[in-house]
Amino acid sequence: MTPDRLTRPAGPAIPPAGARERLPLVVYVLAAGTFLMLTTEFVVAGLLPEIAGDLQVTVAQAGLLITVFAAGMIVGSPVMALLTRRMPQRTTLVLALVVFAAGHVVVALGSDFPLLLAARFVTAWAAGAFWSVASVAATRAAGPGAGARALGLVGAGGMLANVVGVPLGAFAGQLTGWRGPFWALAALAGGAVWLIARQVPHGGPAGEAVSLRSQFAAVRSGRLWLVLAACATTTGAVLSAYSYVSPLLTDRAGIAVGLVPLVLVGFGVGSLVGTIVGGRLGDVRPHATTIAVPAATTVVLAAIWLLSAQAVPTVVLVTLLGLVGLSANPVLSSLAVRFAGVAPTLGVAMSVSAYNLGTAAGTGIAGATLDSGLGAVGPAMVGTVLAALTLVPAVTIARVQRRRRATRPAAGIGSAAACGRAA
Repeated sequence: MTPDRLTRPAGPAIPPAGARERLPLVVYVLAAGTFLMLTTEFVVAGLLPEIAGDLQVTVAQAGLLITVFAAGMIVGSPVMALLTRRMPQRTTLVLALVVFAAGHVVVALGSDFPLLLAARFVTAWAAGAFWSVASVAATRAAGPGAGARALGLVGAGGMLANVVGVPLGAFAGQLTGWRGPFWALAALAGGAVWLIARQVPHGGPAGEAVSLRSQFAAVRSGRLWLVLAACATTTGAVLSAYSYVSPLLTDRAGIAVGLVPLVLVGFGVGSLVGTIVGGRLGDVRPHATTIAVPAATTVVLAAIWLLSAQAVPTVVLVTLLGLVGLSANPVLSSLAVRFAGVAPTLGVAMSVSAYNLGTAAGTGIAGATLDSGLGAVGPAMVGTVLAALTLVPAVTIARVQRRRRATRPAAGIGSAAACGRAA
């Protein structure tokens, strides 16, 4: 009997292999929460001119509202995972949403720019706490046979933000002013509090009421750090190219500025579909998925780099980048939960930090290439290199797991137990 079976709450029997069990409603509720988290992270991008004009700062300074949120996610996710490790999951999720809503009210009412930066930073901590706990809660609600599929759905909530949340936020900001979307997000977070309180079962921290020493010992796993490396490089690869795709489309491919949003919608739809499909494939062949995805992403990014002077191929390739680029993320998050042992929430929090760290580093390097001789194709070249680098940890993880499976049967019960403790 596996540890997942030992800790899983009593409920219906796990269906036999090949059966497709419907995911519980709570997974969809948690996906709605991640939709809010990703919407607020990127909605500012569509409101920068309005924010800058109203607060009398430059557009570059207004962009710090995005940067500080990413920094808050990098730091806040693991810290909040540790601070809330003894709290019931429902309590943590509700408190995170309350802080999230309060942060948006402060931004909607505030006129002092440093205060707004502070509110965004605190909101990011709440978002990191919600995402980390929601990932573990969804995995356990779905059961061991559908964990990656559940994480795929939770991740799809975030991808849906790029398709629906961010464009709607920008449109609402044009109609009501830039503060309107923040009021809307605060109200939606309030509604999410009610849903979470009803759907997430009340109980303890589900096996994470362990000492800090034990948690830190668990996250020293070499396999976990390989997963974190893959999280950083795969996300950095895609978003380094995506963040600067507009100049590529207009300056290189000759696409009209007014058509750029439609191309971005294509990327968003591709990301949504890819995340769901990746989660389903990850439940069956997790390591094959984590290798195939960066390999395909490397090919797509290289093709964007080489064919960016042609409009139609570039549009198709950007959509394909959305489809394949982030589709392994739910699988990587699932592996982070597994390899973190007795500290699954801390493990997935570290994966959230790795995603944001990769995004910050990748976009920073890609942005610097725009002013170099590489010009508009520089970000795609940076993405190609990062995607190829993802293959190093992905292949290493698969080889380690294959070796562990090969040695366990021959080692006997005692050695198997020792391997379990070493994991």
